[in-house]
Amino acid sequence: MSRYIISLFVLLASSPLWAQLGKEAKDTVTYKDRYGIRVGIDVVRPVVSAFSDDSNGFEIVGDYRVSKRFYIATELGYRDQTTQEDFFNFSTKGEYVKLGVDYNAYKNWIGMENMIVVGLRYGFSTFNQQVNDYLVNTDPFVPNRIESDLETFDGLSAHWLEFVIGLKVEVLHNIFLGVSFRGNTMLSSTQPDNFKNLYVPGFERVFVNNNGFSFNYTVSYLIPLYRK
Repeated sequence: MSRYIISLFVLLASSPLWAQLGKEAKDTVTYKDRYGIRVGIDVVRPVVSAFSDDSNGFEIVGDYRVSKRFYIATELGYRDQTTQEDFFNFSTKGEYVKLGVDYNAYKNWIGMENMIVVGLRYGFSTFNQQVNDYLVNTDPFVPNRIESDLETFDGLSAHWLEFVIGLKVEVLHNIFLGVSFRGNTMLSSTQPDNFKNLYVPGFERVFVNNNGFSFNYTVSYLIPLYRK
């Protein structure tokens, strides 16, 4: 009997040691996050272009994960936009590129890669403006709208900053839906003679205080490159 009592005592005494060894073995199992390039498109622009003769364009988006929380991000696109104001109508055509960083403010569970995006962009656009027609108040009660004979203002450019906030959610394996809203502040732009840049590709509508806002709704695909 004493032999069984001694064996039981040894087993009970050694159980904390086995538990500690098991915990240490479990702690050595780590999950490696995926790092890669995510590319996609803004799906709003093609839809608007299909149903409107006054708006045409596209936007390609991308990001690259550089650390657990930070991403290098970019957007590039094209706009052909006709805008109707109270007294004139004008068209804007041009390209733009944006480059900056995104921070993921969301702490994912293991295996999740969703994002609450807080970011910053520098934007640059080259474009032209054309006044299509305007009103002439020869009669205060019957203003005349006439076709413009003004030349196209070529070689225009603009620089701005964007503050970005948005979401990215993985809905299928490697496929993400995203939405972002941007507050824009114009840094500088070349203005045509006798005309103000009221619309800039990528910046969108320019308000009186040289601020503006824009948004995009994206579908993108992650190309995993390695785990870390």
